[in-house]
Amino acid sequence: MEFDSSRILAGIGSILMAIGVFIPLLALVGIILLLIGLKGLSDTYREEGIFRNALYAVIIGVIGLVTIIFVAISIVGIAITFAPNIPRHMAGGAIGTVLLFIVVYFVILVLEALFYKKSLDLLATKSGEKLLGTAGLLLLIGAVLTIIIVGLILVFTAWIIAAVAFFSLKPPQPAQEQIVQAPPALA
Repeated sequence: MEFDSSRILAGIGSILMAIGVFIPLLALVGIILLLIGLKGLSDTYREEGIFRNALYAVIIGVIGLVTIIFVAISIVGIAITFAPNIPRHMAGGAIGTVLLFIVVYFVILVLEALFYKKSLDLLATKSGEKLLGTAGLLLLIGAVLTIIIVGLILVFTAWIIAAVAFFSLKPPQPAQEQIVQAPPALA
């Protein structure tokens, strides 16, 4: 894949990830475009860690999402089935279970952001585009602060900054060969 196509796909994917903070279906499309773009950039810069770390982030995110959906369906099912008959001592256990899964999901979000940060940091190093490193840091801080909701604003901002950085990427310069002149012949 060409460099320009890769950076544009990654940039559009980042914009959709930003919007996906509020409209999750767009995040799914954004993830796919971002991964395709990062794969191309990973090949361009010959650094497989750029794509690999982003892929790990996506896998961790999917595991977190599946876990939350499973727990939510289970809790709703139990609540509907036993709601009128749940003894008070069991209600506390149910609340504890919900809190436990919120904490687990929070940890998964932070791990996901950590792998995205690693990917963006590698790309920042290889490309020289410092905004990618800033976006990765904001993404990680935003994930940590999602526990108090403020983090969602930082995550949104991080993906917008990442999009700007992707669109600002310059093509890598080919390595210049040094011309070595032979020493003059001795007579």
